[in-house]
Amino acid sequence: MNHTSHTMAEHQHHGHSQHHAEGATSHEHSHAGHGHMGHDHHRMMIEDFRKRFWLSLILTLPILLLSDMIQQWIGLDIEFRGEGAILFVLSTVAFFYGGWPFLKGLTSELKNKAPGMMTLIALAISVAYIFSSAVVFGFPGKDFFWELITLIDIMLLGHWIEMKSVLGASRALELLVSMMPSEAHRVIGDRIEDIKLEQLNAGDLIVIKPGEKVPADGTVEEGESYLNESMLTGESKPVKKGVGNQVIGGSINGNGSLRVKVVHTGKDSYLTKVINLVQEAQKAKSKSQHLADRAAKWLAYVALSVGIATLVTWLALGESLNFSIERMVTVMVISCPHALGLAVPLVVAISTALSAQNGLLIRNRTAFENSRLITTMVFDKTGTLTQGIFGVTRVESLNNGSFDRSLLLRYAAALEQTSEHPIAVGIVKKAKEEGLTLPKSEKFNAITGKGVEASIEGRDVKVVSPGYLRDKGIEIPNAAFSDAAETVVFILIDQKLAGFVALADEIRPESYEAVKRFKKHGIKVEMATGDNEKVAKAVADKLGLSGYYAEVLPHQKVEIVKKLQEKGEYVSMTGDGVNDAPALAQADVGIAVGSGTDVAAETADIILVNSNPSDILKLILFGRATYRKMMQNLFWATGYNVIAIPLAAGVLYKMDFVLDPAVGAVFMSLSTIIVAINAQMLKRKIESKL
Repeated sequence: MNHTSHTMAEHQHHGHSQHHAEGATSHEHSHAGHGHMGHDHHRMMIEDFRKRFWLSLILTLPILLLSDMIQQWIGLDIEFRGEGAILFVLSTVAFFYGGWPFLKGLTSELKNKAPGMMTLIALAISVAYIFSSAVVFGFPGKDFFWELITLIDIMLLGHWIEMKSVLGASRALELLVSMMPSEAHRVIGDRIEDIKLEQLNAGDLIVIKPGEKVPADGTVEEGESYLNESMLTGESKPVKKGVGNQVIGGSINGNGSLRVKVVHTGKDSYLTKVINLVQEAQKAKSKSQHLADRAAKWLAYVALSVGIATLVTWLALGESLNFSIERMVTVMVISCPHALGLAVPLVVAISTALSAQNGLLIRNRTAFENSRLITTMVFDKTGTLTQGIFGVTRVESLNNGSFDRSLLLRYAAALEQTSEHPIAVGIVKKAKEEGLTLPKSEKFNAITGKGVEASIEGRDVKVVSPGYLRDKGIEIPNAAFSDAAETVVFILIDQKLAGFVALADEIRPESYEAVKRFKKHGIKVEMATGDNEKVAKAVADKLGLSGYYAEVLPHQKVEIVKKLQEKGEYVSMTGDGVNDAPALAQADVGIAVGSGTDVAAETADIILVNSNPSDILKLILFGRATYRKMMQNLFWATGYNVIAIPLAAGVLYKMDFVLDPAVGAVFMSLSTIIVAINAQMLKRKIESKL
């Protein structure tokens, strides 16, 4: 994925802090190379903010104690030679070191003609610094160094909190690439050589050993095995591959050995196509600019225009230059509300922490805030609505019940205990759950493609597919098939049909409740699965879904999401496989199930740790509560300005009232405290929702 497109999107994507803080660095960031570097860059940025914050905090106390206004305020009188010079030096360090990210952000915002939070902060600290330095060197008036340092402290803290609450840049690529093995075994005449993946060419013959990842797309020339493609295609059952079948690079080989002729490598491979889909969807994503930013942009305009207007008006009214400048500086410094810098980050930090405790990891804030808008949920089936593993649904005795159920299960499990096949695994698991002791099997033999047989306790036992019965002309009893999405295997004891075991990828018990609750909240629930029509219909009917799509390929999942979006739906996609990754990136809110692949998690905006679909409802309720808190906080943070700016400009001067900078500072602290307390109330609010 070219990092440029990604990181630029990421900036808008991940909230204003990063956007600004990286404003100037976005260029280097975009070339930070793939994978780790982008990630490390983000870590370095967080580390950088942390250092700047702590140093500024250390400088705070001496600067406050040396500031005249603070001394007056707390009734202290510290005077010694050179105190002004010391104050100036400390404040200069604070301004250039602590304020650097904001000054850098200012240049990049102005370059992009998009003034916002950084412009507002940089404006306030620059005006405070320049005016206060002039005061130290003899300009009449009071210095604003205390304002400079507290503003820098709070803004650095806000940004640091915010960046930490955003999980780093995307590692989707690294993870997709890591699904491919690093080397392949190429067949050259009679020998096999291990080569790097890059050296593989179309037309090469390769060997894939049991349990290995398939290095490239190709066709089976020799051998047969079951391949696990669930992470790539969403097919829940491992797929049997024999001569002439296609295999996909990145899938995992079962316990057979295969010789495969390579068809696609590199950029033509299936996995690369999935990567490209993810990339495109991510590029087209997040355009939402943050509210706090917009508020900051307008406040920056207001501060500048009111500041200049204040200066001009007082001079026109015949006031001295000192008085007029002091009024202008007061307006500009006071108009940068500390509360605005914290309004959003605090709520975000609290909601992300609370969400994490409730099984929701939030990677993309915009999507989290927007989860309140979701109208349609699209779920992948395997591993999301269902368990993703085969469970025994029925064990039934035929032949007038001459063999009891537990004997059938015991024999079937004894026969299957060495096999890796998911159906075998399901049968053995069931027998263990029921506490059955498994007898030994002797003279074990696989009936190619049809089942297995062995001698158990002196009896001839076979576990076979319906195909075997058909071949032998044995009638398949109707009882064996229900309308449910089941796979059925039959048990023959001493050549007699004794019974059968039905297995299915079971629906998660939580899914029923989750679907009901979504519908109650007026949200449609749809399912898109790579599985066949019969399975899909059975699951959809059982859960009472609004609709379903069966036998869907990855690019079709993206299409489904797009079509719903075109109809004006706000779509959330939930999935766990690589095959879901492009659709997760396309959806308005992409949610990955934690037990799925890391790749899906990297393209998703939100990760469900416990894979519980009902956690998504929590997400929507949290999103609503968080959004409301943010709006309230922005109201408090900007509301303060509506009152403070005109007073600072001196509208009530004729009535002998001018907002003293010190009083302005008290107001500012109050609005910051209100915002902080209000953010804490989010905890209560969310806990009451659970």
